[in-house]
Amino acid sequence: MTEAILLVGGKGTRLRPLTVHTPKPMVPAAGVPFLTHQLARARAAGVEHIVLATSYLAEVFEPHFGDGSALGLHLEYVTEEEPLGTGGAIRNVAARLHSGPDDPVLIFNGDILTGLDIRALVDTHESTGADVSLHLTQVTDPRAYGLVPTDPTGRVLAFLEKPQTPEEIVTDQINAGAYVFRRSVIDTIPAGRPVSVERETFPGLLAAGAHLQGMVDSTYWLDLGTPAAFVRGSADLVLGRAPSPAVPGRCGDRLVLPTARVAPDAKLTGGTVVGEGAFVAEGARVFGSTILPGAVIEPGAVITDSLIGSRARVGERSVLTGAVVGDGAVVGADNELREGVRVWCDARIPAGAVRFSSDQ
Repeated sequence: MTEAILLVGGKGTRLRPLTVHTPKPMVPAAGVPFLTHQLARARAAGVEHIVLATSYLAEVFEPHFGDGSALGLHLEYVTEEEPLGTGGAIRNVAARLHSGPDDPVLIFNGDILTGLDIRALVDTHESTGADVSLHLTQVTDPRAYGLVPTDPTGRVLAFLEKPQTPEEIVTDQINAGAYVFRRSVIDTIPAGRPVSVERETFPGLLAAGAHLQGMVDSTYWLDLGTPAAFVRGSADLVLGRAPSPAVPGRCGDRLVLPTARVAPDAKLTGGTVVGEGAFVAEGARVFGSTILPGAVIEPGAVITDSLIGSRARVGERSVLTGAVVGDGAVVGADNELREGVRVWCDARIPAGAVRFSSDQ
């Protein structure tokens, strides 16, 4: 197997305001665009040619990655004029593939952080003679996901919508967002219109008698679709819990990029990342958070499980927990921002304006 398709066209609406100016796969995780980790892991598994299916802010990808040679890859870019969904995006880039009709083509979703054994998925695909093979993962609470039951040999039996009752939870296996397609199967996806592989392509293939194979791999897996998940994924990369050959430094409690400045008595723990040109001032404490390039954390600020956007500023003694601060925003001194708050790009919160406790 030498080629893959990477689906990176989504708008990342659940991640806003992080994705107002940046497509989701290009938001930095552990110091580099998240997409870099996926490309590096694919290359390590033997993939050489990758076609990126782009749509939202498509113009951002190629200037950063170019032809892929710096990563040992050959990259191509195909932009959708109108969003085509997962299946439509796969079909839309098919003309750029070099594979023969029976060759395997690896397909990744651009927002999944995983320790999947890519070679094992391809080997499973080839040894079982499947038309499509799916990476499945097991989750403790599958109610938020579509279920994928399999027989004892791993052959997929059905694709079930999100269960509404306990009786509908017939398995803990879910679609983990990585596939191997027989090249000829890609050509059967309708062209020129939106298609969902999850709701249309896979159930249609199953109904037509195709062989869909599931491979359960319950190593690290995380959907980075929400700000909280994205922050956790970045921290897990730094801590070494999630594997990636692209982390720009040694795994540990913190990752400080070369041009960042951190005061000697500032405390960084829990997989915190401080991006290029950012500054963390004296007495600040940052746990499990991502500080993007050019951001400033002022003296005495306490930041936990949060993401601070590029060129944003967090004022003295402000306390942020589970917060997202957009690019260029300013949080004044002595504010308290708690779980789920999103400060939009370039917004300004005056000193002491938002609190959950007394100001005494």
